[in-house]
Parts: sequence; C-alpha cells; structure tokens
Amino acid sequence: MTKQVDVAVIGAGAAGMMCAAVAGQRGKSVVLIDHAAKLAEKIRISGGGRCNFTNIDATPQNFLSQNPHFCKSALSRYTPQDFLALMKRYRIAYHEKHKGQLFCDDSAEDIINMLKAECALGNVAWRMPCNIKSINKSADLFRIETDAGEILAGSVVIATGGLSIPKIGATDFAYRIAKQFDLKMVEPRPGLVPLTFDLASWQPFVPLAGIALPVEVETGVKKARGYFKEDLLFTHRGLSGPAILQISSFWEPGTPLIINLVPEVDIAEALIAGKSSSKKNLVNQLAQWLPSRLADEWLVVNGLKGDARVADMQDKQLRQLGAAINRWSIIPNGSEGYRKAEVTLGGIDTRELSQQTMMANKVPGLHFIGESVDVTGWLGGYNFQWAWASGVAAGQAI
Repeated sequence: MTKQVDVAVIGAGAAGMMCAAVAGQRGKSVVLIDHAAKLAEKIRISGGGRCNFTNIDATPQNFLSQNPHFCKSALSRYTPQDFLALMKRYRIAYHEKHKGQLFCDDSAEDIINMLKAECALGNVAWRMPCNIKSINKSADLFRIETDAGEILAGSVVIATGGLSIPKIGATDFAYRIAKQFDLKMVEPRPGLVPLTFDLASWQPFVPLAGIALPVEVETGVKKARGYFKEDLLFTHRGLSGPAILQISSFWEPGTPLIINLVPEVDIAEALIAGKSSSKKNLVNQLAQWLPSRLADEWLVVNGLKGDARVADMQDKQLRQLGAAINRWSIIPNGSEGYRKAEVTLGGIDTRELSQQTMMANKVPGLHFIGESVDVTGWLGGYNFQWAWASGVAAGQAI
C-alpha cells in the first residue's frame, strides 16, 4: 500500500523525534521511519544512562564546523531554556553535574518517553523497524520505497546521524543520500574519542592504566587551537577521559598534544626553590603533586632515579623534568575509531543547506539535521542541544 504524507522523517533519534513532533503539532501529517527495533539507543546510553541532554551554557563557540556561523540561527531560536521548559511540562527532574552539563535525575528513558509523547500529540505515524530501499524525487514528491511499502512525501528529513557507535545501529545512510542528490560532504571522522599510540612508544606508560588526574591539554595553533582543562585517564592503549575526548575533535594526525600534568604548579620552579630546604628524595617530592604510581613511572621514563635527593640535583635536570611534566609533548598515532567515538565530525557540508530551515538549497523539500550535518559540539550535552535546535528549525520550516 502507498501512504502519502506531508513529511517523512528518517531516523528516530533525538533530532528526528524532535523534528517529527514539531511538524506534527503544526498540523502536518508525519511518518517517522527507523531501521532499528529499539528506539533512541544513543539517548538511552548517554550520560551513563541518565542522558546529558543539554548544556545550560551552550553557545555557537562550543561547536566545530568548517562553516562556524551556520549553527547560530538554529541555536538562537531554540535554547537550553526552551528544552528545560519542555521538560518542566513533563515534570522531569534533572541536575547540573559539571560545567553546565544537565542530566536526568532518574533515567534517559524520561527523555525518550517525553519525545514519544510529543510525537503522539502531533499524531506522528511510526514505521519501526523499517528499512528503506530507495528515495527518489519526482516533481514535488519524494518516493520512498521501504520494506513496509511505498511512502510519498512532500518533504523528507534525514536524521540518521553519523558513523559513531556502530553497535547501536549507526550507518552512512545520510551520506549516501547526500551523494545521491549531489550534495558536498566534509570528510567524516571520529570525534570525542580516546586517542591511541604505537605500541613501542606507549609501552612505558602501560603500567599507568587506570590513573586519572586533572590536566590542561592543547593542540593546534591560532583558530585551529583547542584547549581544555579536564580530567585525563591513562589506558592500556593510550589516553582517554574528558580532556582527551574534548581535544580529540581538534587533533590533526601528526601533530602533538601538549599536556600539563600539574596545571597549578610550575614544577621546575618548585623543585629548584625547595632544594635548599628539602630532605626528600625526588619521587616523594613529586608525589606531592602527582599520583605516586605516576611519579615513579615518570622518573623512569625520564631516566632519573627516584631515590635521588632533590638537594643533589642539578637545576638543569630539574628544569628538564619540570618541562616533561608541565609541557608533556606526545603525538598520537590515531584514535579508538567510531567504535568508541561519541560523535562523528564532518558530514553534510553546511554550505549546501539553509541555516534557517536545514533544507538543501538545490533539492527543495530535502532537509538534514542533527549529527548528519557538519556541526559537532564539545563533550557535555552540546550535541543534544544541536539535535533539539536543528530538529525544531526543520520542523517549523516544513
């Protein structure tokens, strides 16, 4: 059977459900299609199951794109306060955890159920699980062939996300549709992802796996520079933790990360100043500022003996050690890939889209929203805010 609707939204995640609900509540006939059997897995697993659903401090400066001005329109028209107003209507309790990051008090299921209820208010029809065989456009209608029959739609919204976390159903569907309709792409790559190092150079650091500490990390220069002050985690294969996930979106292959392991202390100056009064050996002195296991290993890596007395060390040696701690320079050889990436950088080139409506300029009626687009937020609720804002922009414009 052929079904005709005003809008077919493909992808029932955060952006897709938001768009479908907004369009449906404006009186449009909407069908929401997804290939997965389980709804909104990315919402469900976010924030340890409590969904870091937005960041109260979100601004366009918290997003990466080759066209950084593109996100401003949607983000200004649908703010974190707007989403909180929606949550208040559903009496969903939440809390701020860290740096403006908002989480559900109870469960991510609260967000999923709220979005389902909003879709119900807009009489949205569901096709799930449902695979799409093809999408074609003739005259003013899109013809969508699915394994549940044919759908004709005046508008199509692609909300199928990027390539991150394939085990919960991520695909390149949005990119294939963009290619079919001759829309330019920004090369996708994993974002908010742990970074890895070649086995030989990382071998000395393997015993540090599990150690976490607050650091400053930076990479790049000028407009391409990224800088964050967050926690770092040593792993068997490299570095992770919020600091590394954040900087990974700025890191370019072949360039170093500069990591300050003790941001609050100039180690060289502190060690040199303490020479005259300290009777401690080097490892005990460092253990004031670093986890003891890290202090031990750091001295080994830098060819120094832990039982050497600070008072007996040359200033030059202490300066070299200080630089190794306050400006540790290390070049990753890659990342853990889409398997561990929280988001996908790149995607549909935003210069192909209207920033007001998210519609492709040369394909009237075809919209792209959410993670499929070359707009990527920092860690901490920003990507969900982009999902809500871009979904609302398309839902209101259709």
